[in-house]
Amino acid sequence: MTTSDILIRNLNAQGILRLTLNDVARRNALSEAMLAALGQAFEDAASDPAVRVIVLAANGPAFCAGHDLKEMTAGRAHKDGGKAYFAKVMSLCAGVMQGIVNCPKPVIAEVTGVATAAGCQLVASCDLAIAADTALFSTPGVHIGLFCSTPMVALSRNVADKHAMEMLLTGDMTQADRAAEIGLVNRAVAPDLLEETAMELARKIASKSSMTLATGKRAYYTQREMTLPQAYDYASGVMVENMLAQDACEGIGAFIEKRAPEWQDA
Repeated sequence: MTTSDILIRNLNAQGILRLTLNDVARRNALSEAMLAALGQAFEDAASDPAVRVIVLAANGPAFCAGHDLKEMTAGRAHKDGGKAYFAKVMSLCAGVMQGIVNCPKPVIAEVTGVATAAGCQLVASCDLAIAADTALFSTPGVHIGLFCSTPMVALSRNVADKHAMEMLLTGDMTQADRAAEIGLVNRAVAPDLLEETAMELARKIASKSSMTLATGKRAYYTQREMTLPQAYDYASGVMVENMLAQDACEGIGAFIEKRAPEWQDA
């Protein structure tokens, strides 16, 4: 199976890029090939002015089963017991997750089926997530003697500590409605409404100035790692620069004049 087969790209006229995980036989596991395909797709989208919003979806009964454990186990055959190989895969995975956060385009996860371990991490790394109400989420590493340490990074930045620790320490499945309650996903909807709900959200966001969206996304993830005074100093500077931008001038003018804005994305 080629890279283009395991990850399907489809860009519509509204600037919504659908990336669809398509390695159904392996439950869309984050194999080396899948990680490489995702990394390249987000890198390409980041610099493509035609892309305004990204929807990450999946074919098959599983959204993503996490790392390919058969592939990982095969890595143990190396002379070092797989240490260098494991480090390589973890680095690839961390790069993809950070690529989603650093991508200037908003990323929406459209989750059907099961999202486990690094698959749950993938959902948590996206800016927004809409799930089918039949979807399930878990960080089940404790069941096999492997704590979900890297999924923990994204999970702990989305849900409160006690909810994150419960998922990490028990490995239990979390129902979609509970995932929405604790903030892992925005909402859970009937499976037949999933794609349209995610696309409606994508269309709403795509109608905004891409300059404004990129500015806001970057500022959000930057300020949350700061102290409160640092965050306000930083955000104030961002607001000043944003106010000077062409689209801010246009948007404010359009609001005052009671007309639709004409974005220049600048």
